[in-house]
Amino acid sequence: MLVILLVVLSPLEVSYANAMTAPGTLGLGVRTVEWIRGHGGASVVALAEKVWYSINTPPKGGRPKAGLIPTAVPPAVPASDVGPPHLPSPSPIVPIASPPLPGEGVWHPIGAPVNGIPAAYAAFIRPDSVHTSLVAGVVWMDTALLRATQFAGGQVPGKGTTWPHMSPIPTSASMNMIAAFNAGFRMSESQGGFYMGGRTAVPLRNGAASLVIYNNGTATVGAWGKNVFMAPDVASVRQNLTLIVNHGKTMPGLRHSAYTNWGATVGNQVLVWRSGLGVTANGALVYVGGPGLSVYTLARLLARAGAVRGMQLDINTDWVNFFYFHPQPGQPASPSNGKKLLPDMIRPVTRYFEPTARDFVVMSAR
Repeated sequence: MLVILLVVLSPLEVSYANAMTAPGTLGLGVRTVEWIRGHGGASVVALAEKVWYSINTPPKGGRPKAGLIPTAVPPAVPASDVGPPHLPSPSPIVPIASPPLPGEGVWHPIGAPVNGIPAAYAAFIRPDSVHTSLVAGVVWMDTALLRATQFAGGQVPGKGTTWPHMSPIPTSASMNMIAAFNAGFRMSESQGGFYMGGRTAVPLRNGAASLVIYNNGTATVGAWGKNVFMAPDVASVRQNLTLIVNHGKTMPGLRHSAYTNWGATVGNQVLVWRSGLGVTANGALVYVGGPGLSVYTLARLLARAGAVRGMQLDINTDWVNFFYFHPQPGQPASPSNGKKLLPDMIRPVTRYFEPTARDFVVMSAR
């Protein structure tokens, strides 16, 4: 009996040991949770996290920490006919909480400009009128000045290590990098597929919310088979759940959807760190990330920022992160010139410069 038990446990012990010693900045606790989730314990993890988040609910009322909403006047933006082709700068986001705070919803250029033109802007806004001490970060990215690249992680999507772009970010890719941000759930939980460079790691699913990046670096978000389709110029497709914004409006039922539709790790009725990505009518990408978000408030922020279609990306504190970079001319992007979108994003700016298990997206100057 002991021999049989050892035979059964040995592969698990090896698997666990490999997970604990894999390269990267994840702590022992997070690595253990991820390993349990991937070895049949997803329901146990979901219950534990749901209880934890229920106890640690975001506070109601109050004001944000000083500095979370910048009040400085943004620098002047060049006229639309000056410099290389670029999109018009975005209009301010109409605040949700009332009365609005100084600077709330105002766009500020972030990251290195491209030929003197701001290529990305950030705005900061409270996600609802109840949890008024919380602030979400919103980033608008000019796809006429920036190109998107999907990077594979060491475990997501899996299926070998021969993907065209893989973690960690190589020096060649960091020379023009402006920003990097998290992608979606692990493939087993994404209810979708993954395609890159002519290979399919997980079959693409019709109707799934999809980030599609083309060979020329442009990107969009849509429902697979309805808004976006396979074509010779498709470089990558990353799917995660279903659209939460369509036609510029939040999808019906998000307030009442079962939590398992939007991440089995926590109950949808619980407000947690969430992230999402959308596309505007003129092709800009919009990223939203922050604490205390339901899937509905995430969708509402995407729509308020101008997204006509939007999808949820990853959730929970360890996985929601957006970094932007402002190196000196001719120098590569690096942790030393990088910054978090929100200071409370838990992972360090080094995350994508080191081996990481999850896939992510890089935005670079054209």
